[in-house]
Amino acid sequence: MSTAVHLLTAEEFFALPGSRHQELIYGEVIDVMPPGGIHGKVAVTVGMFLMLWAKQGSRGVVGVESGFILKRDPDLVRGPDAYYVRAERLPSEGVPDGFWTIAPDLAVEVVSPSETADDVQSKVSEYLASGTSAVWVVYPRLHRLVAHTPDGLARTYGPGSTLEMPDLLPGFALEINELFG
Repeated sequence: MSTAVHLLTAEEFFALPGSRHQELIYGEVIDVMPPGGIHGKVAVTVGMFLMLWAKQGSRGVVGVESGFILKRDPDLVRGPDAYYVRAERLPSEGVPDGFWTIAPDLAVEVVSPSETADDVQSKVSEYLASGTSAVWVVYPRLHRLVAHTPDGLARTYGPGSTLEMPDLLPGFALEINELFG
């Protein structure tokens, strides 16, 4: 006797009660380990630098851990540690109360000790396949940031280097040392 699994939609997932650390992965609710202290510090630091840059010229919206519907049927909802959405891509109603129905222009994932290489690569692939222009993967233990782009390139930035992406983030520059100080 087989039991049919009910795959949730993003809307059903959003309506679930309570506070939780979960993601909707192809219709199934997956528990996610809450991040540790270093993870949170690095994520807010990235978000702060992006926010300061974005506010200089009404460049768009920067946030943390908001849900983005990356795929439908079955639904895939990911919550990047930090994100950026360009102003010209914002929905006419503004920032949604629920999940975003567009992919972020930039998704930032800070790698936790519990994450595997497969977990990280899956997230990168899912963001890029959904239309995200860049995915930054931050490795706090290594003091490294890897910037992935849809063309399949990945560039590593370490201590002493500066990350710039003028096509996506004109005028933005991030000294990698500042992420881990």
